[in-house]
Amino acid sequence: MYPPRFSFLPLRAVVRGLLIAFVVAVGCGRLPAVPERMLKAIDAYLERDRVSPPPGNAVVFVGSSSIARWKTLEQDFPGQPVVGRGLGGSTVAEWVDFIGRFVLPYKPRQVIFYAGENDIARGRTPAQVADDFSQFCRLVHEALPETRILFVSLKPSPKRWKFQPLFTEANGLIAALCAQDERLSFLDLVPAMLTPDGLPRPELFGPDHLHLSPTGYQLWTELVAPRILIAPAAIASR
Repeated sequence: MYPPRFSFLPLRAVVRGLLIAFVVAVGCGRLPAVPERMLKAIDAYLERDRVSPPPGNAVVFVGSSSIARWKTLEQDFPGQPVVGRGLGGSTVAEWVDFIGRFVLPYKPRQVIFYAGENDIARGRTPAQVADDFSQFCRLVHEALPETRILFVSLKPSPKRWKFQPLFTEANGLIAALCAQDERLSFLDLVPAMLTPDGLPRPELFGPDHLHLSPTGYQLWTELVAPRILIAPAAIASR
């Protein structure tokens, strides 16, 4: 269950919940107050969903640019219905608003979630990031109580190394949150992304020292794959 400090939804969360229900009910083409920088990507996803709706009971990857740039999900997780819905530059708080369009309609069996770096880089505290993720989980589970959610830890990006203590704090708070609900889980990628000296492994990152390289995504695939919730039908066919 969720921590006691999250026992009661603040007014903001109630309003968000009602808004999400309204968006899903009327099939609105775009969520309100969408940041301008995301309009093109959101419209592209909405058109893709209109032309070819994603399968239900899939594994849905959502989050910021680390998800948006993961273009090989289907090849990396063969035999699993996977859906990628990353939005570059997005925050955990924004994903609380986006679930009505890119999570709930898909009725996923599992959500793989990566966001939080942008939040902290823009001034939000680790506690605020953890609170936002708690709200995300609560709203998902109000509509889809059986859906599992895996939070992928904030990565040690060289470009944002100065924020690493805050990333570590946020990871710890979210790991503690996940430990209190069997539907939530936490994947700590940080140890595998550091050298023996405790610094980011350079080969895992692209030229901007922020986003993952192909080698970085290979590592993520190796670490995420064992945590994918396999559909019962897939298990029976083995």
